[in-house]
Amino acid sequence: MDALPIGIVLVHAGVAALWLGSMAYSLFVVQPKLTRMFDDPERVEDAQRVLAHGNRWPVVGLVGVLWATGLALVLLAPERTAGWWAVVAGKAVLLAAATGLFCWVSWRGWPRRVFALPAELPGLTRRFRRVAVLMLALVATAYALGILTTHADST
Repeated sequence: MDALPIGIVLVHAGVAALWLGSMAYSLFVVQPKLTRMFDDPERVEDAQRVLAHGNRWPVVGLVGVLWATGLALVLLAPERTAGWWAVVAGKAVLLAAATGLFCWVSWRGWPRRVFALPAELPGLTRRFRRVAVLMLALVATAYALGILTTHADST
């Protein structure tokens, strides 16, 4: 593999690791700490809004780079086996699902949460947690499949 594809692989894997790591950190470190810091669910919500403000477009950029580098790697791939293509297709489906969930959170769920009444917050918080865990699982599985593609037989 020449330098160009290796560079694309490194950018692709690095961006995927960044997205995966930031989701895991938020889910397992930041959110539980905010809950412990504040006794009032409305204060927790306020703190989460402050932390989330301005994060949508950087993540859109990460996801865009992930898709662009993934497409470039597929287009630059040498002749591959049917198994390799199946893994790549599976990864694309997982990333499409994660991208769709991110779009729902960003443009549908988050505005609903920002303008929610205090009584609505517990249900919305539970829904966001489930979506976050699902997104983490989708991105983690896609990342693992990406690693498998580097070890798949090619011919």
